[in-house]
Amino acid sequence: VMNDIITTMFNRKFMEELFKPQELYSKKALRTVYDRLAHASIMRLNQASMDKLYDLMTMAFKYQVLLCPRPRDILLVTFNHLDAIKDFISDSPGILNQVDETFRQLMETYNCLSDGEFQLIRQTLLIFFQDMHIRVSIFLKDKVQNSNGRFVLPISGPVPWGTEVPGLIRIFNHKGVEVKRAEFTTAGNYVTPQREGSFELYGDRVLKLGTNMYSVTRPVETHMSGSSKNLASQAKENIVPNPLAKEELNFLARLLGGLDIQKPAGGETGFRLNLFTTDEEEEHAAQTRPEELSYKVVNIEATQEPGRRAELSRILGELEVAEPRPGSAEKGEDLLALMDGL
Repeated sequence: VMNDIITTMFNRKFMEELFKPQELYSKKALRTVYDRLAHASIMRLNQASMDKLYDLMTMAFKYQVLLCPRPRDILLVTFNHLDAIKDFISDSPGILNQVDETFRQLMETYNCLSDGEFQLIRQTLLIFFQDMHIRVSIFLKDKVQNSNGRFVLPISGPVPWGTEVPGLIRIFNHKGVEVKRAEFTTAGNYVTPQREGSFELYGDRVLKLGTNMYSVTRPVETHMSGSSKNLASQAKENIVPNPLAKEELNFLARLLGGLDIQKPAGGETGFRLNLFTTDEEEEHAAQTRPEELSYKVVNIEATQEPGRRAELSRILGELEVAEPRPGSAEKGEDLLALMDGL
C-alpha cells in the first residue's frame, strides 16, 4: 500500500506539474488531489475517515509552518517529510530514485531563494490555513494547541539560526555607528542554536518539525471548535464546481491514474481503513460533520479506456495555447487552471 501511494505521489509527470510556477491551489483542488492520492492503492476510506485524515494532515502541516523558527526552515520541514518517506521505501530502489529526484528538484528550485521569498511562501501558506481551527488530540495533549483550535507559539528554546538571543538593544547614529546599548529582561528562556540544519540530500536537519509526531501510540481525534464552525459557515468556498475546473482536475487525475494498481486475487476488493474506534462512530461523524466542511470533492475520472482517453485528449487540445502568458489567470482559479503545455 505504501509503495503504491508513494509511487503515485512522486510520479514524474505529476511532479513536473507541481513544480510549474502557478498560483496556490484552492482548498477544493487540494482536497481532490489528496483524496486521489489516498486511494492510489487497494486501501479505501469512507467519507468520515477521509475527512478525519485530511483534517489531521492540514492541521499538522499548519502547525509545522506556523512554528518554523525562520521562513527558510520550511525547506527543512519538507526534507524531514521526504526523509521519513524514504524510510518507508528503503527496500525499493526504483521508488527511492523517484523520491531522490524530487529531492534534487526541491534543492535546485528553492535553495537559491532569498529569505524574503521564503517569507512570502510562508505567509501565503498561512493565509491558506488561517480559517482552519480543528482540534487534534495529540496537539491538545502536548499543550501546543488551545481548546479553541489555535496553536500556542513557544517563548522558550532555540532562536532562529543566524539570530541572537533577545535582551539587547543597540542604538546607532546617522552614520551607522553604535552609540549606546540597553538591556531588557525577556519572559522566555531563549538559547542560541548549536548548528544549522543540513540542506543536503543526506544530513541532520536539526529541526524536528516534520518528523514523526507519534513518539508513543495514542488515538488521534479531530473536533471542530465553535469558532471554526462559525468561520466555516461564513465562507462556503466553491460550493458548485466549475465545469472547466472539473475537466482540469480530470487531466491531473490522468497523471495520478497513470499507475495501474494491481487488484488482489479472488473476490477481495482490498481493505478499508477506519480512523475511528468503531463503524458506528464513523457513521455518526459523517452525519454530524457540518456540510460546508465536507469539501465537496469533485469526482474525477482516471480510466484507461481508449474512448475516454481520446475524449480527454480532444478537450486537452482545445485548452492548449501556443504562447502561455504568465499572470493572465485570476487568483483563485481551481487546480490546473494555470498549468500550461501539459
